[in-house]
Amino acid sequence: MNSFSREALQQKKIAVLMGGLSAEREVSLRTGAACLSALQQLGYPAVGIDVGTDLPGQLRDAAIEIAFIALHGRFGEDGRVQGLLEMLQIPYTGSGVLASSMAIDKVVTKQLLLYHELPTPGFDFMRPGESSESLFARCKYLPLIVKPSREGSTIGISIARSREALRHGIDTAAALDGTVLVEEYIEGIELTVSVLNGQALPIIQIVPKSGFYDYQAKYTAGATEYLLPAPLDAVSYQRIQQAAIAACKVLGCRGAARVDFMLREREFYCIEINTIPGMTETSLLPKAAGEAGIEFPRLVEQILLDAGLDK
Repeated sequence: MNSFSREALQQKKIAVLMGGLSAEREVSLRTGAACLSALQQLGYPAVGIDVGTDLPGQLRDAAIEIAFIALHGRFGEDGRVQGLLEMLQIPYTGSGVLASSMAIDKVVTKQLLLYHELPTPGFDFMRPGESSESLFARCKYLPLIVKPSREGSTIGISIARSREALRHGIDTAAALDGTVLVEEYIEGIELTVSVLNGQALPIIQIVPKSGFYDYQAKYTAGATEYLLPAPLDAVSYQRIQQAAIAACKVLGCRGAARVDFMLREREFYCIEINTIPGMTETSLLPKAAGEAGIEFPRLVEQILLDAGLDK
């Protein structure tokens, strides 16, 4: 990607793409509204676009020259919008087409992590057209985490501690996505590392009051405690930050990304990579950036300054 100077961007019409068509639409609207406000506060000529099926027409009618992508989930975080913007030759923020399409797929992400010898929990999966009964039969040990492979915000995720719960979890995930991931459940400390333009920000430890960091725990104020910086020993802290940077390089991520980990008895496991982290009032990337001394408007600006086309 090619990036722009601050002065050049202040002369261009910028659209914050938000909302969209995925199950994460409401979160995206909140992310987009916060980013739009920050850009306008800094003097950028930015407008908001609630992305619909006629996105090319929306971009054309508003004479957009730069896209700030604040979409989450499918049709936004999965490479499709990035590919459209490439065709229209409109520079955009964040990861390119390939990195976005790989990172949204948790199975592909884990296969790449394994290939590059980055630790990740053991797993099995089924693709569209495969038998859920076959996947169910292959799962011999509990507990397991069951996830739709290409949804975010923990939508459709469940912990299976019994065979009945496992069957229900697979059916629930399959209703959202034909690709279902079944993953070893790591009982331990939940951590997340935001990576901004190739640099790891302070690590956050996530402590949900319910014991499980689901959709409600993520987006309900006060439902989760965040320990920032995470109270880890110096060696583990550095190793996990380095692993986050390495994971982003493996997929080719750009701009802002967030890598989630589980830590058990000093052994850490990479869970997944988010190429468009949330930017709401409870989101983790802004918390980590704030700890590093980067105020929210400047965080948004740093993401914008990295906008470009995937060349």
